[in-house]
Parts: sequence; structure tokens; C-alpha cells
Amino acid sequence: MITPQDSLGSWDTRRIVRNMFPLLVVLSAIVLVAGITLEEAEEMLDRYGLLAVMVPTMVDMGGNLGAILSSRLSTRFHLGTTDLDPRDRALWIDIAAVIALAATIFTALAIGAYAIGVVLGSDLTLSTLLVISLVSGMSVAVIAVVFSFAATYASYRLGVDPDDTTIPIVTNVVDVCGMLIFIGVSAAVLGF
Repeated sequence: MITPQDSLGSWDTRRIVRNMFPLLVVLSAIVLVAGITLEEAEEMLDRYGLLAVMVPTMVDMGGNLGAILSSRLSTRFHLGTTDLDPRDRALWIDIAAVIALAATIFTALAIGAYAIGVVLGSDLTLSTLLVISLVSGMSVAVIAVVFSFAATYASYRLGVDPDDTTIPIVTNVVDVCGMLIFIGVSAAVLGF
């Protein structure tokens, strides 16, 4: 078990760099997948320009949702108020809050994209944008919840400060998943 001298809250620079450098190298390679996927979807994004407008928000918000939950879980671990018991009501409240926030954000994204489309003369309907945004966004939110729990718990169990590892892991993995899901859902909905 972790001793007070080997506390998760230590600010040992060498330890942080030793833990984070290999992780950041691997995560950088993973993020390349999102860029490749975006490049492969160039024809669809050229045809439906509103989708290109939605990409940054779609990708960014998934990682942000995961970061919010990871931060809450890390804080609860540091305070000793959780052990990730499925019967813990506070955990379910945190999950519900992230899911509700995702539903709100991704609905607003579709409505905002539609408003831009009206001004620019796009042929994408509000219902189409809502389906793409909500299916993609809610899928990304679920992935963010799963990776937040997994990364926080794994870091804690390995004796690595979750504050150092969870946000880079969750944001990068969820960003890549978000890009893949968004492009996949868009192609399926639009028959591309």
C-alpha cells in the first residue's frame, strides 16, 4: 500500500516526468488516428460543410466531459470518500450529471449548426443534425464515463497520482473515439 512518503499527492518532478513521458508519447500516436480519420472523411466534410463546423466542438466536448468526471473521481480518491462501489449514490449522480450535460451540449451543437446552415443555405435538416449530434455525442459521453472510471481506478491502483494521468488519457482517447464515432455516424445517417 502507499506510504505517507510515497503519497499520491507528492510533487516529485522526476516521478511525474517518468510516469507521464511514455504515456504522452503513446497518446500522441493515438491522436494521429483522429487526424487520419478526418483526412479520410474530407470528401464528406466538403460536401456537408456544416459537419466540418461541428467537428471541433464534438471532439473537444467529449474529452471535456471525461476530464470533468475524472477530476471529480480523483478528488474523491484523494479525500478517501470513494472506492468505486457501484452502490455509491454520489458516483451515479456524477454520471447522471455528465450525461445530462452531454445531452444539453450536443443538442445545442445541432441547433447552432442548423442556424449557421440556414444562413449559409445548407440542405441539412435540423432533425438530421440532431440525430448525428446526439447519437455521436451521447456515445462519446458513455465512452468518456467508462474511460474516466478505468483511468482513475487504474492510476490509483498502480500508485500513480490520478491527477497526473487521467485527464491526458481520457481526453486523448475520447477525442479519437469522438472523431471516429462522429465520422461513422455522419456517414451512416447521410448514406455517404
